[in-house]
Amino acid sequence: MCKTIREHGLSGSYDQSWGIEQPVPWPAERNTLAPFAASLTAAPLPKPLAARRKNILDDIVREIIAAGGTAIAVKADVSNANEVADIHKAAIDAFSRIDVWVNNVSVGAIGFFWDIPIEDHARLVDVNLKGLIHGAHAALRQFRIQGYGTLLNIGSIDSEVPLALQNTYAATKAGILSLSRSLNEELRLAGEDDIKVGTIMPWAVDTPWWTHAANYTGHEPRMAIMDDPEIVIDAIIGACLHPKEEQPVGWKAKTSNISHHLMPDLTEKLSADIAKKESDKASPRSPNQGAIHQPVQDGQVDGGIRARMREEDDR
Repeated sequence: MCKTIREHGLSGSYDQSWGIEQPVPWPAERNTLAPFAASLTAAPLPKPLAARRKNILDDIVREIIAAGGTAIAVKADVSNANEVADIHKAAIDAFSRIDVWVNNVSVGAIGFFWDIPIEDHARLVDVNLKGLIHGAHAALRQFRIQGYGTLLNIGSIDSEVPLALQNTYAATKAGILSLSRSLNEELRLAGEDDIKVGTIMPWAVDTPWWTHAANYTGHEPRMAIMDDPEIVIDAIIGACLHPKEEQPVGWKAKTSNISHHLMPDLTEKLSADIAKKESDKASPRSPNQGAIHQPVQDGQVDGGIRARMREEDDR
């Protein structure tokens, strides 16, 4: 597999891309790389990795090689179309083809829309939506040359259910699902039956995404009944072979998805009330831009949010 990672992954404060060779390019976040590496090293597939923090990618490459795999690291920022082109070129130069491209792109900003600086809103669009478009464009052009391939876009349950206090983030995730749907129809019209586009839609996941996000709520970030990163990792790996146009992950995301189809207004109101209630219960925190403009150097997988929430709830 080839994996191109831009910065922070599933949990993340940035984006990643991979390809499978069977390469798998994927813009991802370092927060998810360790468990992904553990899962992928079992498969003898080449893995291109790309991210802003190449030093962390280099550690993952060493793990993969030590386990008998093949991998390369590429320093890249997916909000820059030229650097995404470099990811594509590195994967093809090294492995000749790309079987799966995973667009795992995510930075966040939490707070009332009017309290978040406009430059932070713009950054979310540049990374979460434009960055994903850059990856999808590179992947689909390559797939059409090959005659096959799978593009996986990492959305969110926010792709279906807009969430208060995550306004522009939710808008970008909705755009991802809309793009995936459109691409599948265009591929059908073009007769490209062996090219598939899937969208992974997780619930809130306990990763460093929350602490890397810009935060203007006045409180530490938190959300009700968070999921483990592993269930999303498993979903992505499974979708490499069996992609679905819309794939909510876990019972909470699936329930929320169904609820929104049946009772959209009520689901949005309840979701907003839960988000505000959880935010108000958290410890105080000064407004900050997190890691959305500049990467941070930690490479953890678990965000530690649930542990902090238990401490806050016990006070």
